[in-house]
Amino acid sequence: MQSESREPNLNKNLKAIFVLLIAVVIILLILFRNLFFQSAYLLKSFGELSVDPQIAFKNNKPTFLEFYAEWCEVCKEMAPKVSALKEEYEKDINFVFLNVDNQKWDNYIRKFQVNGIPQVNLFDSKGNLISTFVGKQEEITLRHSINQLEKAEKSYEEILNTEFSSTKENNNHKFNPRSHG
Repeated sequence: MQSESREPNLNKNLKAIFVLLIAVVIILLILFRNLFFQSAYLLKSFGELSVDPQIAFKNNKPTFLEFYAEWCEVCKEMAPKVSALKEEYEKDINFVFLNVDNQKWDNYIRKFQVNGIPQVNLFDSKGNLISTFVGKQEEITLRHSINQLEKAEKSYEEILNTEFSSTKENNNHKFNPRSHG
């Protein structure tokens, strides 16, 4: 008889532990949701908090220009590194973030020949293109190039990494011989 009375108590204890475990997991997800979804949130906030490119190229400050997309896994991976750089340098450098999916930025996408993302272009205070980085970059590489913006001798540098997302070709601006565009 004692074994029969222990089984319901054991089941009640297991249920209580299970409910408690689920509650702890839910609370942890709520408390640390920014950590789990930080990259996607950062990418979304980059576009919202970005300096307008027309202002950036005219205010006599160096400019960090990144082309990105919210669906780009490499962009998401780099977002915390770029955010750390932005926090450190935003008083001295313009940070401009242009989403390649927004047709508003087509002229910049074509001008800077964006064919893979993320693409980071660094400009000196006069608006001269100094460096282009395509694909996944280490924070130290970007930091070194940002620090080089202040040096007098400048030469253009292009750094490509095999980890990048191809941009989708926008056919809205193509003409055929019979079009009147």
